[in-house]
Amino acid sequence: MKFLIYLTGLLLAFYVPLLQAQTEENRPADRQTLNQIVAIVNDDVILRSELDAAIKEISAQLKEKNTPLPPQAVLEKQVLEKLILEHLQLQLAEANGIKIDDITLNNKLQDIAKENGVSLTDFRAVLEREGFDYGNFRENIRHQLTIAQLRQQMVGSRISISDQEVDNLLASLEAGQLGNTEYHLAHILIATPDAASEEQIQAAGQRANSIVAKLRAGADFTQTAIAESDAPTALEGGDIGWRSAGQLPSLFVDPVKEMHPGDTHDPIRSPSGFHIIKLVEQRGDERHIVNQTHVRHILLKTDAVHTNETIKARMDQLEIRLRGGEDFATLAKSNSQDTLSAAKGGDLGWVNPGDLVPKFEEVMDKTQPGQISEPFETEFGWHILQVLERREHDSTEEYKRSKARQLIRKRKGDEELFLWLRRLRDEAYVEYRLESQAE
Repeated sequence: MKFLIYLTGLLLAFYVPLLQAQTEENRPADRQTLNQIVAIVNDDVILRSELDAAIKEISAQLKEKNTPLPPQAVLEKQVLEKLILEHLQLQLAEANGIKIDDITLNNKLQDIAKENGVSLTDFRAVLEREGFDYGNFRENIRHQLTIAQLRQQMVGSRISISDQEVDNLLASLEAGQLGNTEYHLAHILIATPDAASEEQIQAAGQRANSIVAKLRAGADFTQTAIAESDAPTALEGGDIGWRSAGQLPSLFVDPVKEMHPGDTHDPIRSPSGFHIIKLVEQRGDERHIVNQTHVRHILLKTDAVHTNETIKARMDQLEIRLRGGEDFATLAKSNSQDTLSAAKGGDLGWVNPGDLVPKFEEVMDKTQPGQISEPFETEFGWHILQVLERREHDSTEEYKRSKARQLIRKRKGDEELFLWLRRLRDEAYVEYRLESQAE
């Protein structure tokens, strides 16, 4: 049961359109219905079978959480919108030449299997025993890796953070005494279109006020979010998880200061619409001593000429030379494409937890001082790293600044991603063939 819950959660988090169990796929009588087109998305289509499979898995996840299911038409609408966004992102990724090769895909599948405490062979066996087609599962993961890379290219790479922004956030957090506090929030968005008329804004505001009144009268927030929210987290019951104050959207920071666990705030107006937030829980987070790692690396990137396979082969050769005794700094200066660190022999200096991308930190944390890692891949390219030293360090100010920078990046990233997805959706040609949506 634990494995199935994890698997369903993983796929739901990725918004993956799953296949139905094999016993249901093999019913000839259903074939015509399953192949019905429910939406046209630019030059692509979404089939009834794809929608039904996603609805089935999301319904199972909601039941696992003891969340009552919304009416079928509402659930279909929410799931179909998720699938439309996924198709649009995959189309854009293809247009931009973003492809996930088999090496990268296999590495991810190995990671998923490892998280379940099994080998990839056993992982596949469990999938197939539970009725999932491994080939389709594999391609679904490829799709999600593709989308993640597209988002990094379209959104993440455009986010810049100035020292002044860090200073302002730290001053704000200290003034509000919120620096060590985290909030578990749930969220409902009643969206308004771009350049909305006064009548549209008024109607959305009235709808948001009506929802708040129902929530305060005892309506379940999770079920209401699934049925009413226009936010990407609707199918998760509006749950946006734990956030520190600096990680919250800026328009939520002041309202949350006045809230107590269980409170639902009045609608908050923004250019995107009206936001309804509930403070689920609140906790403190005291941390001043950090485990720092002094690390250096060599980075090689793929491009139009150098494929993932050729870069991996070059990294393998560099690893052989390093293990043969060649100087790391010398090879980094002459080979690494991280120009800033290459000039310093690949040295990244002392880094705190959270300074670097998760995959890099995962490998770094497993590497002992003096050791060299095997080649590994992140969204930036292929790396080999060497851990030089580790220490426990009271770096309160550096830690605060590093954490503030992360919080700003997360906040900006969430806001930019939402706006980018909205623009992508608004600019697309979408024709509904689903009866409940075609009217």
